[in-house]
Amino acid sequence: MIYNDAKQSFEITASTKRKITTGIQFSTQDIGTARLIFTLTKDGEPLPLSAVSGKLVLFMVDGSRFIKNIELVDPMGGIAQYVLTSDEIKHYGTVNAELNLYYANNQALSVHKFSFAIDKALIDTDIVPIAEYYIDDFEAIAKVNELYDEAIETIEELRKKFEDLENIETKEGAQEKADKALADSKAYTDEHADRTDNPHSVTKDQIGLNNVDNVKQAPLDQFRAHDSNGIRHTSQVEKDKWNGSQLFKLTQDTGAAKYMTGVDFNTVTDTGFYYMSGATTALNAPVNNNGYLIVNNYSTYAYQEYTSYSSNDSMSSGRRKFMRNKVASSDSWTSWRELESVEGAQSKVDAHANRTDIHVVQADKDKWNSPWAATWNNVTLINGAQQNASFPFKFSVANNEIKLRGTFGSLPASGSSVAKFTYKPTQLVDFVVPTIGSYGTARFAFTTDGDLRFDGLSATDSASVTRVSFNIGIPLW
Repeated sequence: MIYNDAKQSFEITASTKRKITTGIQFSTQDIGTARLIFTLTKDGEPLPLSAVSGKLVLFMVDGSRFIKNIELVDPMGGIAQYVLTSDEIKHYGTVNAELNLYYANNQALSVHKFSFAIDKALIDTDIVPIAEYYIDDFEAIAKVNELYDEAIETIEELRKKFEDLENIETKEGAQEKADKALADSKAYTDEHADRTDNPHSVTKDQIGLNNVDNVKQAPLDQFRAHDSNGIRHTSQVEKDKWNGSQLFKLTQDTGAAKYMTGVDFNTVTDTGFYYMSGATTALNAPVNNNGYLIVNNYSTYAYQEYTSYSSNDSMSSGRRKFMRNKVASSDSWTSWRELESVEGAQSKVDAHANRTDIHVVQADKDKWNSPWAATWNNVTLINGAQQNASFPFKFSVANNEIKLRGTFGSLPASGSSVAKFTYKPTQLVDFVVPTIGSYGTARFAFTTDGDLRFDGLSATDSASVTRVSFNIGIPLW
């Protein structure tokens, strides 16, 4: 991925809470690439971000407001980042921002207020961003007090709607009023039935008796509409679902692992996900390294898996995984057993495969299985030693023994190698051979590196020695 990075280093101290105007300038065309990188320190050291959720508050010049979760890139090194979304980058102008941290123990920390700019690219001349509001969770709601008036207005509207609902006539009330109106009208009609000339005589239509059904039906329809509103009301099925839900928390409310520091691993038996800070073998951790603990438990059958944490990619005490379980109905635990990684297993296989003391190669097999009458091969001489045309210096290998025969002359300085063999004895072999030209002997050594080394000669007239003669077998084990 390619990013347009803007790096900010923040030192956590009360004396630097003033707003910082940065030189950061993104473009509305930095879509998915505008990245803010924060390096947080306290007292000159990286600020640990374990068991922390970070929030970035963004106030755009057009009135849009966002509160987003930041990504913790390196919790131990105090490094976090946030990449502006395609919706946020289109709000050009000055952006006022604030970085806040929320800890698992309910502490909160305002890191810094700062500002940066988003420039409108020429290709975006017609862009008209609409004011938006986006909040990741309710922990950071205090940072948008500017929304208070809008919330009050919404609540007031809801209150008025509920007042209207209270004024709606119930079915029983409407029926009672209709029955009373009918009875009063009947009594009045009976009283004036014989007085056809009475100016106060009225008909059913005049007193509205024919509209009694309408009087009752209107509020009934309103009540039915309210009663069937599935958004305002809950069903028994939903209530049963909520009441039957799991109530035990496996993590924090944010979904982050539960944070523990300096806690004895033997006491962590509740099922859940944990980040163990200050983990040591003295506290029954498998290694002296912080990491993540997963606990599964049924009755007294607790089971733990621990993954030690590391911020680098080298093989170390970090990035290792272990498991153990509690002995049923007991306070005892089994010992930690490490689960091998692919890299670890391969390194062990390679180390075993490279052991030449227990493994053989094809040359060894050829050497052991060759008959004694195997082909004789000329020896390649070095350091000035020269082959003899009449009696060339040769070797043959069979039955785990190297056989040397023939002669060569022009001996090099004492201590020099005259030949190098691929066949190597398991220990140094010293031997002597006769000299030719003057009576005497020449001393040689066959080393564990496969060198045939000349170690000097003793002859009646050393200057007259023309060559040395070999006819010897040397065991290779």
